[in-house]
Amino acid sequence: MAEPALKPQQQHPQGTATGADALLSVNNIEVVYSDVILVLRGLSLQVPQGKIVALLGANGAGKSTTLKAISGLLKTEDGEITRGDIIFAGERLNALEPDAIVRRGIFQVMEGRRIVADMTALENLRLGAFTRRDRGEIARDIEMVYQYFPRLKERTGLAGYLSGGEQQMLAIGRALMARPKLILMDEPSMGLSPLLVKEVFSIIRRVNRDLGVTILLVEQNARIALQVADYGYIMEQGKIVLDGTAAELSSNEDVKEFYLGQGGEERKSFKNLKSFKRRKRWI
Repeated sequence: MAEPALKPQQQHPQGTATGADALLSVNNIEVVYSDVILVLRGLSLQVPQGKIVALLGANGAGKSTTLKAISGLLKTEDGEITRGDIIFAGERLNALEPDAIVRRGIFQVMEGRRIVADMTALENLRLGAFTRRDRGEIARDIEMVYQYFPRLKERTGLAGYLSGGEQQMLAIGRALMARPKLILMDEPSMGLSPLLVKEVFSIIRRVNRDLGVTILLVEQNARIALQVADYGYIMEQGKIVLDGTAAELSSNEDVKEFYLGQGGEERKSFKNLKSFKRRKRWI
């Protein structure tokens, strides 16, 4: 009897992970661009296997840089890890090339989707399986992707003509074709209507639940990210300033004010003091 495509992975209890039992451990890394610009300043986080971990923060906090450090894409932007370690499934990733990292089970869904516009949806999906040689299994996985994203099967033209929501679905489907253990998702809600955001995040939750794929989710929409995540980290100025379970972060007064828009009227009126107050609380 044939094995099922994309076998579910072992689930772990909810909560954070120690370095010993995390699928991914980012340990005190520093990232420098062009030899002079320090972007990540001793950042550490843990991603337990089978969970969704949200990495939240404003523009410029260093969220996308964190994902590129993990996936090996810093070199394309003249960036490098100058300190610390990234450990995935017990192996150090720092010196590996991006294709080697994909082969070990990490796939990044880039900000802005980055589908190949002059290829069809089907060709984009096949591109996601470029590290694989099992053609029969690849065909099965394409059908599995179509079960999650039925609209992609109906779209036979060039992917550049797909709607924004369909392109995001294609980007996620392309990631699944690599049979990843960990998907890095960078701003999946960007440019989508509220209805499509809800649909895409519902699919993210299903992929995690049904297939056991671990997800590190970078997102500015903190509200919806915390609805699907098990655990979360908040970044500012290249470092982690707060972390906790999704429930803990959702109920934190500072998170409510700065990221969920739920601050009281009295606090909102002190706009000139907010930045100072915020820095004092985080640090």
